[in-house]
Amino acid sequence: MLAAYARNVNPDDPFAALEVGEIEPPAVPEEWTRAPLVAASINHHDLWSLAGVGLRADQCPMILGTDAVVRTADGGHAVVYPVIADASLADETLDPKRTLLSELHPGTLAEHVAVPVRNLLLVPAGWSAAEAACLPTAYLTAWRMLTVRGRAREGDAVLVQGTGGGVATAAIVLAKALGLRVYATGRSAERRERAAELGAVAVEPDARLPERVDVVVDSVGAPVMAHSIKSLKPGGRLVTCGVTGGHAAEVDLRHVFFKQLEILGSTMGTRDEFVELLRFCAEREVRPIVDSVHALADAEAALRRLASGEAFGKVVVQHS
Repeated sequence: MLAAYARNVNPDDPFAALEVGEIEPPAVPEEWTRAPLVAASINHHDLWSLAGVGLRADQCPMILGTDAVVRTADGGHAVVYPVIADASLADETLDPKRTLLSELHPGTLAEHVAVPVRNLLLVPAGWSAAEAACLPTAYLTAWRMLTVRGRAREGDAVLVQGTGGGVATAAIVLAKALGLRVYATGRSAERRERAAELGAVAVEPDARLPERVDVVVDSVGAPVMAHSIKSLKPGGRLVTCGVTGGHAAEVDLRHVFFKQLEILGSTMGTRDEFVELLRFCAEREVRPIVDSVHALADAEAALRRLASGEAFGKVVVQHS
């Protein structure tokens, strides 16, 4: 079957490890099912896998991709919850053996996707497959950051760092739908303009905000750490889910203890939270922001689009 996969890993040149071509369909574990791919979205996780972050050479070839919409046996569409974990836990994201598709089990950038039956959820009525494929990683991550870890409530103020990325764009869209006042940084005037179109008050990186905020949503990391902490009001929460800009950040602890701030990590979300997200998006008519759509055979172009840093919203791969 046609797939985009890591034939090995290459920290120096990740795309040298990428193969888009035929691969033997993997075995389907017990209590899993295999379904035809309709659409999948690309994440930085895929680029990191090619570079050997979270993926070892001896695990290759490994099909990339965590997010997907598949065609069900009755001809409908189901969206994939990509976390593979102990479902008996109250919070499966805390399972120390938790993995995502494409880490231990083959991923979603293939003609057919194998997934646990419980991980398939119905796509909201009226949604395109490309829209629904954006939800599992970026939008679920942003949802948990805002509602569970950040504990944002209607009327709160939130700062989203790094407008344009999948999680950041999702956070703006969801925060507005939640009734929050949203500020968003962007490294270019064009990105700040796009953030404003989504309803955020756009500010330049490191700029002083008109007010201090209750929650900061950050997927950038080290370059914005000082700004994030200074932007919080007393008792505020900095929620971090990624380090696309670097992981080694310096923290001025004087701000942290004097203002009694919380610095919180957040990773993905539970299946129940994903159900809540799907219901919320359907009720509030929230639609994901799609940057571009590519054919599965052009998966390399989709991955390069994400790697370029020029994408605004989610990059999607479709397969008929």
